[in-house]
Amino acid sequence: MIWPILKKILFQMDAEKAHNLVMSMLKAGTFLYPKNLNAASFCTKNLEQELFGLSFKNPIGLAAGFDKNAECLAAWQALGFGFIEVGTVTAIAQPGNPKPRIFRLPKDQALMNRLGFNNVGAKNVAQNIERQKGKIKIPLGINIGKSKVVDIKDAANDYLKSFETLSDLADYLVINVSSPNTPNLRDLQSKNELKKLLNVICNANEKKQNKKPLFLKLAPDLSLEQANTCAKTAIKFGLNGLVLTNTTINKTGLIGPVPNGSGGISGAPVFEKSTFLLKNLAQEFGNKILFIGVGGITSPKRAQEKINAGAKLIQIYTGFIYQGPLFVPKLLKNLSLK
Repeated sequence: MIWPILKKILFQMDAEKAHNLVMSMLKAGTFLYPKNLNAASFCTKNLEQELFGLSFKNPIGLAAGFDKNAECLAAWQALGFGFIEVGTVTAIAQPGNPKPRIFRLPKDQALMNRLGFNNVGAKNVAQNIERQKGKIKIPLGINIGKSKVVDIKDAANDYLKSFETLSDLADYLVINVSSPNTPNLRDLQSKNELKKLLNVICNANEKKQNKKPLFLKLAPDLSLEQANTCAKTAIKFGLNGLVLTNTTINKTGLIGPVPNGSGGISGAPVFEKSTFLLKNLAQEFGNKILFIGVGGITSPKRAQEKINAGAKLIQIYTGFIYQGPLFVPKLLKNLSLK
């Protein structure tokens, strides 16, 4: 397998340059993945599910943040993912925060990023999806966030622009209010601000001929009480579920050196926090909404733990970077749905 050699080369490069190189290779359809495979190819037992009106060949999805601009949809399908989530997409194209802004923390099996929703904007992402839509046979989620230049008091209308541009191309949408890298964004997780935002988006969704499943993505740094409040608000507005969780700003307990400055930690260090919220919220609200578990899945054992904690679907990002292109079939080999 060529991955160990390729990983050694990539890990000697700046993390963002390596990411962009891999994206270019995937976009070009290179040796990184076998074109004749797809999500169904890796199902050795019954992992198929019908959830919120969609068919999932398997429960493993690509987390938002990897393919921000929806450039490599066919590649993710060929690598065995059961669904894809692109973005985070903002209404206004934006370059993101200054570089360097992605850092590997190999001793912790983690990443730190302060990207800041760098993306080409909703209209351009829509065009990218339209060019590939006919090739995609697995559910496509689109994760939307707030444009940095938009004041927090105008956030709802900014999200609405992205929703209106992208909703017809999405199988489901995720409202991201939990990235630590856009100033004040996490303030939208407060009860009153969340109500304002969901009111606007849900009203627009209700007016659609074909309503879209909606999810809310939360931070792992919320207290259980705060997360419960968000869940109750999501249920009140008729959302389909929660994505638990985003990155953490808590750097306590990290083994290796950590770069100076702000940023969200993903990978192994976020597993306990994200799974704690998942387990508790699923026990409390699992009969009312669905849960997508993400955060720290670095092994088959941890993938199963997310399912056992109450996730109907799970997503990977950092684990894929460390484990490589055969990570999805490795996870699926012994995965069992409850």
